[in-house]
Amino acid sequence: MDYFVTGGTGFIGRHLVRRLLERGGTVHVLVREGSRGRLEELISSWGDTPGEVVPVVGDLTQPMLGLDEGTIDELTGKIDHFFHLAAIYDMEADDEAIRVANVEGTMHAVEFANRAKVGCFDLASSIAVAGLYKGVWREDMFEEAEELNRHAYFSTKHESELIVREQLEVPYRIYRPGIVVGNSETGEMDKVDGPYYFFKLIQRLRATLPQWMPTVGIEGREINLVPVDFVADAIDYIAHLEGRDGEVFHLTDPNPLKAGQIINLFSRSAHAPQMSMRLDPQMLDVVPPAVRGGLMMLSPVQRVVDTVLSDLGIPRQVLVYVNYPTTFDCSNTLEALEGSGISVPPLATYADRLWDYWERNLDPDLFKDRSLGGAVGGKVVMITGASSGIGHETALKVGEAGGIVLLVARSADKLEELKAEIEELGGEAHVHPCDLSDVEDVERMANEVLAQHGHVDVLVNNAGRSIRRSVELSYDRFHDFQRTMQLNYFGALKLILTLLPRMRERKSGHIINISSIGVQTNAPRFSAYVASKAALDAFSRTISSEVVDDGVDITAVYMPLVRTPMIAPTKMYDAFPTIGPEEAAEMITDAMIRKPKKVATRLGNFGELLYNVSPKTSDAILNTGYKLFPESKAAKGKGEELEEQVEKAPSAEAVAFAHLLRGVHW
Repeated sequence: MDYFVTGGTGFIGRHLVRRLLERGGTVHVLVREGSRGRLEELISSWGDTPGEVVPVVGDLTQPMLGLDEGTIDELTGKIDHFFHLAAIYDMEADDEAIRVANVEGTMHAVEFANRAKVGCFDLASSIAVAGLYKGVWREDMFEEAEELNRHAYFSTKHESELIVREQLEVPYRIYRPGIVVGNSETGEMDKVDGPYYFFKLIQRLRATLPQWMPTVGIEGREINLVPVDFVADAIDYIAHLEGRDGEVFHLTDPNPLKAGQIINLFSRSAHAPQMSMRLDPQMLDVVPPAVRGGLMMLSPVQRVVDTVLSDLGIPRQVLVYVNYPTTFDCSNTLEALEGSGISVPPLATYADRLWDYWERNLDPDLFKDRSLGGAVGGKVVMITGASSGIGHETALKVGEAGGIVLLVARSADKLEELKAEIEELGGEAHVHPCDLSDVEDVERMANEVLAQHGHVDVLVNNAGRSIRRSVELSYDRFHDFQRTMQLNYFGALKLILTLLPRMRERKSGHIINISSIGVQTNAPRFSAYVASKAALDAFSRTISSEVVDDGVDITAVYMPLVRTPMIAPTKMYDAFPTIGPEEAAEMITDAMIRKPKKVATRLGNFGELLYNVSPKTSDAILNTGYKLFPESKAAKGKGEELEEQVEKAPSAEAVAFAHLLRGVHW
């Protein structure tokens, strides 16, 4: 047989052409001159087949597909099946581009098919022709479509099918695939579309919460997903059946899953938390449609929705599928495929492959500049507490990546040594000694920096003081709370207040506050330290909404236990699982690249959530740790008896507890 295919290099097209070649046919593929290379690559990938591919250079947007009279005459009466697959089905595409491809392209394809007297015109339509029909949409339905104006894809696919029905002079068959996802065998997909838009949300949940953590989500209605290999198999098989001209075939799943079930399947594939409780959005139906519509038209509401969707990379148009009102009957298709062995595989059998292919090939983050050099190259980055530990390692990384590093700490000699290290790596660094617990000295240093460098692009408030002492030993140590607040809160606050105006003027800036997992978990014995860090957290969260329009990002990094000089006085930490300064620095540089609101461990996030959901349970767990771990020698002070000052090694039970709650300060 001889075939003619439009969209042969597209997603469905390349699968179908391969099947036609295996039948031994000659496949004429319409291709633009600039796309011939892509077609040649596909031909090479198909390998040896009984059939032959013949490129036909043309243009779907031109009358008669842009073919000259000689080519048309040569093909007239020769084509047994004309497969019209070319279309734009991208929910984010421009309305005019969709119309040109879907409507005008179909008009030109029909025009050519009539002239060339093809044996059968096989149209790849879509379930979108139903619009937002409420109820069961049968294969013999067409004019009953509802709300086609909700999106250009709905209206143009409906109009293109109408053109085939009314203007075609040769036999036709119409195929309406559901939402086409990747290959069920390989996971291969050519672009992010349909349910893939929710993969970034799933990925973010995986990074935020433990896999076993139950979450709450939306159940939604049925979403009809079908893998591309099923669609190609079904079109190929049905097209070659006798006596099926003039019929419509829904290439859909007869047992579709609901939106919540689909998201849970992909969450399982991603090793992310699943929605154990799924709410039905139909509960909102109790609110009159006019009221719901009016609320959604309010600009503040639209802005909030757009911000959330943009942050997750989800186009607003995709939300219509979460509560999609149409169920698709596919009785005619099931009857046609009976005995063929072709059926829609359950999503559960290939969801892992789809997720794996997306994460390896289509994740939008793969195509962004995720390098530290791209984030800080040529930018002025101030790092406080740079003389040792986390600050020292962060400064080295930023300097090596091309950032102009401003080193801030009390020890000028140590900063000079670090500056020399950075310069040996080819970086640039400047030393600005400062006592960050003295707000007057902070103001002096900050103004000095602005005078010399003009501005600060990234401020890392890393300098800090930690005190591990129970409240029982703190009754007469009010100064502990004063000195932690002086450095951890007031010092950082004064620095922000001095540098922030210039950031807002320049419409650019990033403030990174190094907080603690203790702020999330409320670890005992750290009341002074956690309170000071929580104060900076609260201030930053409060001003975030004031500066977001000025291009200033604020990030909190909730550090787990890090092996630095700060924890050295507590000797029992020698037996605890910790991360090193290098790993901590990676958390900070990752924040420079991604600019998230928060960077935290999953255990820290769980602790925060547990306290919000069941604070008494959280207190009980923390009290266990409080009793397991003794006061440190430093916490007891010099007045204690010598034998009491010697820290006892933690018990096996205590070490096990520390490993179970890895990273928490005890």
